[in-house]
Order: sequence, then structure tokens, then C-alpha cells
Amino acid sequence: MKITSMGIDPCIMRKEDPTWRFALGASPTTEGWIVSIHTDEGTIGYGYASATAHMGASMEGLKGTLERLEPTLVDRDPLDMAAIRVALDHALSGNNQAKAGIDNALFDLAARSMGVPLNRLFGGVVNREFPVLRILAIKTPVEMAEQAQILADQGYNYFKIKVHGEVAEDVACVAAIRKQLGDDAHLTIDANQSYSTKDAIAALNRMAEYNIDLVEQPVRIDDLKGLKLVTDSVPVAVEADESAGSLAEVAYLVEHRVVDAVSLKVAKLGGLWNTMMAAQICATGNISYRFGAHVGSRLLNAHAMQLAAALPHVWYACEFGEFARLLDDPFEGIDVVDGVIHLPEGPGAGVEPCADSGLARSAG
Repeated sequence: MKITSMGIDPCIMRKEDPTWRFALGASPTTEGWIVSIHTDEGTIGYGYASATAHMGASMEGLKGTLERLEPTLVDRDPLDMAAIRVALDHALSGNNQAKAGIDNALFDLAARSMGVPLNRLFGGVVNREFPVLRILAIKTPVEMAEQAQILADQGYNYFKIKVHGEVAEDVACVAAIRKQLGDDAHLTIDANQSYSTKDAIAALNRMAEYNIDLVEQPVRIDDLKGLKLVTDSVPVAVEADESAGSLAEVAYLVEHRVVDAVSLKVAKLGGLWNTMMAAQICATGNISYRFGAHVGSRLLNAHAMQLAAALPHVWYACEFGEFARLLDDPFEGIDVVDGVIHLPEGPGAGVEPCADSGLARSAG
């Protein structure tokens, strides 16, 4: 089996709420590219390359990177994934979001060619279902509490509250949501780097009154001393997201116990293989990990779920359901039911292109 070509198709998904925003910005759409790797046997593997501006990946830049990397793939055996990863790194360093799209597509292709679910390539199933953590975008306290109740009525019990660095306003939002949902709901905070170290400590010590399970990336991406100080100073578990953008960064966080937990994202880390390695680094160092927000197509979430299914130490609820607030998804095959998402059973990632997506279905 040989790779014959790589397709690159835009995936622009409208947000159900076009005013949705978080501390680093706002956009009415979520954008990326569907990567399809084609073989001479008719088997196709699909991946999703995320255009995430705050992580340095634009739509235009991603397309150019993917086009530059395509010749590295053609005429290779797609099962030689280790050699392909080395070749891609030699061809162009960095560019994790583009390489994630390719890496995920290769794993999908390999599993489809064998007729097995993708998780089998990582050892098989440990977890068949995951409680889903849903994001509450920045709005007024009343609006955020109302949105939380809508999600609770759909069966969700894990909520991530986006905050923006204004301590009094942020605490008011947390208080309103806790009052609305009652004591049984699980609440987390995501500051997206918006606090100074002192403000993070002040805010989280106040928010602890409302029984917060964890806080994600309270301070700047490069302020690791500040991040560790927050970890050592508050009763809430502290999780790295933007500060955990590579294997080297994850290793540093674990070695120096900068945080209590790490948010793993397949696109951020460069694909399924690197994400698996990051999980092993965390587990070895006794640092918790879970799968953070995979905002994009069901395809991206299905890939992440297939890996998470094979990892025995996934901590806490995972963010595999943000596709539910997006429109125009070109893939189908997974949905959240009563706040839980179940592992799909089909070959590869377990999702397929929708009939009206214009994407070809794999022969395998």
C-alpha cells in the first residue's frame, strides 16, 4: 500500500452563538482543514488540522504548511508512521497543528486498512465512555448561569467557566453559576492566561468557597514560576494548557511539579503519537492528565477519544463535546447523550463524512 495524494479541504463551522468569546478573543466561526490521505488501494485516512490563532496557526498558514508537507508523504507506505514523522520533522520543524492533521489521518488510515478501531493501535480499550465537560463562554453572571442551566437540563454535570482576569466580575460569575446549579455540579475555571500571579491567587482563594475542582492556565504561558506559585498557594487543582504545548514543555512541568495536572490536546501536541507520549510522561511523574477542549469537527474529537480509550489514567471529565455548539460539521458518528460520550465502534476513528460533505468515503 502506497500513499498517492493528500487532500486539503476547508472546514469552517459556524458557532451556534456567534457572540461566543473567551479571554483571548472572539470569532463567529471555528476553522480548520480536513486532511485526507489517499492510497493506491482506495483506503482513505482523515485528520483535522486546527486553525487556532492564539496558538499560532492561521487558515492560510496551515494550508501552505500542509501543501509543503504533502510531497514528503507521496509514495510512502502509510504504515511506516515512525519514519514519516521523522521525515516531516526534517522537512519542516514545528507546525504542530498541521502535523497533527497528518498524524491523525495516518492513524485513521492504518486502522481502516486493518478493519479495526483506532484504539487498537494503542493497545485497545480501557475506557468506553467519558463524562463531558462543557464550556461556558464569557458573558454576564446572569447569562452564564442561564447557559449553565440549559446544559444541565441536557444532562451535563461538568462545567468550565471562562473568566477574563477581572477578579470581582469573575467571582460573581462563579457565584451565580454555583447558586443556579446547586452543590452537585462540578465546576472548573479557565483563565486563558488572563491573571497576574497575585490576582490568580486572590481570585482562586475566593472562588474556592464555591467548590471549584480545578483552574486551567491562570497565568501567562511563559510565567512558569508564577504558575508554580499559584499551584503552591491555592486549594484548587491547577492545570497547564497553553504552557503544555510540546513534549519538552510537558516534561518540564512534570519534572518541576509546576502544576497538579496537564490538559492534553491532540492538535496542540502535534498528533496522537505525541499526545500518547505526553500522557506517559505525566503518568510516570504522577501528574494528572485529561483531554482538554478539542474544538472543531467530530473527526478531531473522535481521534482524541480513540487515544483516551486506551489510556488507563485519564483524570476527570474530558472536553469531547464542543462540536455540539458548532454548525456545519462535515463528519457524523458521535454525539453526547445525558452528558456522556461513548466510544464509536467502527473502523479507524469511528466517524464518517456526511453524505453532503463532498468528502469521499474510504474503501477500507
